[in-house]
Formats: sequence, C-alpha cells, structure tokens
Amino acid sequence: VQLVESGGGEVQAGGSLRLACTASGLTDDDYAMGWFRQAPNNERIGISCVRSTDGDTYYLDSVQGRFTISSDSATNTIYLQMDDLSPEDSGVYYCVTDSDVWIPRSLCTYYSGPYWHGLDNWGRGIQVTVSP
Repeated sequence: VQLVESGGGEVQAGGSLRLACTASGLTDDDYAMGWFRQAPNNERIGISCVRSTDGDTYYLDSVQGRFTISSDSATNTIYLQMDDLSPEDSGVYYCVTDSDVWIPRSLCTYYSGPYWHGLDNWGRGIQVTVSP
C-alpha cells in the first residue's frame, strides 16, 4: 500500500488549509484511513479518521468543529479540511491506513502516542505550519 499526501504549507492563525491523501494498492473496499500529527518533541497522535464504507468519522477533541474529514471511495482519497487554524495545529501530518482496522475511532485512538508503530501503512508526512 502506498499513501501519497498533498496540500499543507504555511498559513497565519485563523486561516485554512486542505490536505489530501490518495492510497494505492489497497486490497479491501472497507477500511479506515486518517491523519496523525507529530509536532517537534511530541508523540504522533491521531487527529481525524474516516471509514470508507459508511463515512463514520472520528475527531480529536481539540479539532472538533474546525476540521472536516471526507473520503472519496472511487479514488481511495481522503481529505482533511482545516479551518480556523492555530499555532498548536502545527506539525507534520501523516496519512495512515491499516487493513486490519476498520473503525475510525480505533485507528485514531488505539494507535495514538507511543503505539503508532502498530499501524502498517504510512505516508511520508507533510508539513503544516501556522504562524501567530
């Protein structure tokens, strides 16, 4: 499985950015896919995840109401629309999926922090910088 991320960049506080991630090599139509963030000297944490079949979603509390995740099953692409960004949202954003995890909350929470190594497929990461 290959995950290719796009979007990201630098924006001032209050601004918006949109991330995209396209997966190739998936062998199942039912999967969870999502975004993790890693800031300098911090753990890699689950931000938002989505299920391909029913659109079930999960959001970290701190991004609820500001971020929107969506998926396009026809292209195996997910999007993360990030609005009202703050400097605390800065970091490297990684796209992730795992063939054994279908539930978005599971993908984003069970493997958050020191457990992220348990997931199989990661993108290379994309930088998001929010200036004050």
